Amino acid sequence: MPMQYKVDVLAMLKETGYNTNKIRKEKIMGEAMLQKLRSGQMVSWATLETLCLLLDCQPGDLIEFVKNAE
Repeated sequence: MPMQYKVDVLAMLKETGYNTNKIRKEKIMGEAMLQKLRSGQMVSWATLETLCLLLDCQPGDLIEFVKNAE
C-alpha cells in the first residue's frame, strides 16, 4: 500500500486526551474506524478531517506516500 501512517495516530489522540473509550462515548468515530487505525489501514477522508481537527495538524503530518511500498 503506497499510503501509510507516519505516526501512531491512536497514541497521538491519547496524548491529547482522546482515548478510544472517550472517542466511542462521544461518538467522534466508530469502532470500525478505530480498528482501521489500529491495523494501519487508511480511513475515509471525513475521518482524516476529524483526526486533523482533533490533533490540530495537517493530513501530511499523519500520512505519507511511499513509492513501491508493499
